[in-house]
Amino acid sequence: MGERLDAFHRFRTEMNEKILAHDNLVVRRFFNLDGQAYKPGALSSKVKEMLGLVASLVLRCDDCVTYHMIQCHKEGVTRDEFFEIFGVALIVGGSITIPHVRRAVAVLEELEAESATDENAGTGAR
Repeated sequence: MGERLDAFHRFRTEMNEKILAHDNLVVRRFFNLDGQAYKPGALSSKVKEMLGLVASLVLRCDDCVTYHMIQCHKEGVTRDEFFEIFGVALIVGGSITIPHVRRAVAVLEELEAESATDENAGTGAR
């Protein structure tokens, strides 16, 4: 995984462990609710992650954008679908979301490069 995404995962994991180590019922319930919200139901997990990405872009939360970019990629969101998501976020959020779309594209490029490396590793290509 790329250095930026590795750092994101390490920090997120470390801080979540510290947060959840504190015995606070509200915090624990919120974290659980957040995880439950993205499970498949009437909407698929893929659609829910796409919605989460739009909301994160509009709310201008780069950590959330990175998280939902990773989750969307895992759910099989295509490059074309990502750019349609970016378009919706720009329409809803306006030009102030452009810097966050830029960073989302940087994450997408890193995820795509990682996938290409994984695919090449599986085929013996260098």
